Parts: sequence; C-alpha cells; structure tokens
Amino acid sequence: MRSLKRTAKVSGGESSLLAAVASMGFALAVIGASLGAIAVSRGVPLWLATLMAALVFAGGSELMAVGMATSGAAPLAVVLGGVLLNARHLPYGLALGNVLEASGPLGRLFGSHLLVDEAVAFALAESDPHRQRRAYWAAGLTLYGVWAPSVFVGGLIGNGVGDPRALGLDAALPAGLLALVLPSLRDRPTLRAVALGSVVAVVLTPLLAEGLPVLLALLGTLAALPISRGARRGTREEEPA
Repeated sequence: MRSLKRTAKVSGGESSLLAAVASMGFALAVIGASLGAIAVSRGVPLWLATLMAALVFAGGSELMAVGMATSGAAPLAVVLGGVLLNARHLPYGLALGNVLEASGPLGRLFGSHLLVDEAVAFALAESDPHRQRRAYWAAGLTLYGVWAPSVFVGGLIGNGVGDPRALGLDAALPAGLLALVLPSLRDRPTLRAVALGSVVAVVLTPLLAEGLPVLLALLGTLAALPISRGARRGTREEEPA
C-alpha cells in the first residue's frame, strides 16, 4: 500500500513537471517565432537566424545581436554585449554543478549548453538531487527542442507573427519563473536576498545597459549572509536595560 502511494505521488509529481515544462515551452515557442520574424524582416538570412538559435540558445542575446548587428554596430561590441548579458550563467553553473556531475564529460558539455533561466529555475525548485537532474534535463531538452524550430517557422511566416509584447506574451516567461521561485522563498535570509536583489535590478534598469542590472542584483545575496552570534550578542549588550 505504501509503495502504491509512493508511486502515485511520484507519478503526480512527474505529470505536474511535464505540464509546467510544456506550458513554458509554448511561451518560448511564441517568443522564438517572433525572433525569427524580426530577424528576417531586418535582413538576417533565415538559415543564419536558425543556426544562431541552435548554437547560441539564448533568446536575450540573440535579440540583442540581431538589433545591434542590423543597426551597424561593430562585431566586437555585439560579442561583448552578449558576454555581459549572459554573465549570470557563471553563478548558474556553480549552483548546478552537482546536477551535471553524473552525466559524464559529453553530458556535462551538452548540459551546459542547456543552461538557461527556465531550466535552472525548474531544477532549483526541487530539493532532491535526483529530481533536480530530472527537472533540469526535462526542461532543458524540451526548451532547446522548441527554440530553433520556432525561430525557423517564425522566419517563414514573417510579420504575421507580430510582436509578442502587444499580446502580453513577453510576460509569460518571467511569470513562469516567478511561479517556480516562489516556493523557495520561505526562510528570512532568502527573502532578504530576493528583496535586495529586486530593488537593485528595478532601480538600475533605467540607468544601465541591458544585462548589468540583473548582474548587479547578485549583490542581494549579501543580505542572505548569516549574522554572527558575536555581533548579535554585542548588539544586545549595548541595548539599555
């Protein structure tokens, strides 16, 4: 009986994971189709936009590259912009090193290519290492399988796809990420880190180039550092009786 209950619980968890991944994949497909339409409309060959989607697999960097390259920016500026925008992947890799540890050299190499915000969020939403690996690979493979074909289809359709911002679809991915992160916001150190990081990102977004506010929001992790007992004791001793 216990084994049946455990099996049912695992099956239900896998079903909810697959449903969440599928919904995220649909939202990503719409964004990818929009990127393909934008790239082709600005003179980027369809084969190049599709190849970039498969090799880069970073929506923000690809949108930035298309905008900068078609507006006459220097190639070095495009490369540096992409590096800056994706600098957040360094702490991602440090946080998920154990997820790819058992995958072997080739598995780690390909798995690192799937290191996108959504896959990281799905993995970190799980506490069990085995479920983390399953969530990461399920999300990463699904989103990667959707991204390049959606860019290709969007390029074929052209302007008929439209701007996802007009339909509010650009908010679908951030909303999904927020839903994945919310269950982990239970302890005070994490809440302090998230609050400080959010404030930093919101305040700096109108002032700095794209990518910098998110990177500087990592300063919020300082708020999660534990307060030493000595500091607490000193504070209490200084309090008037």
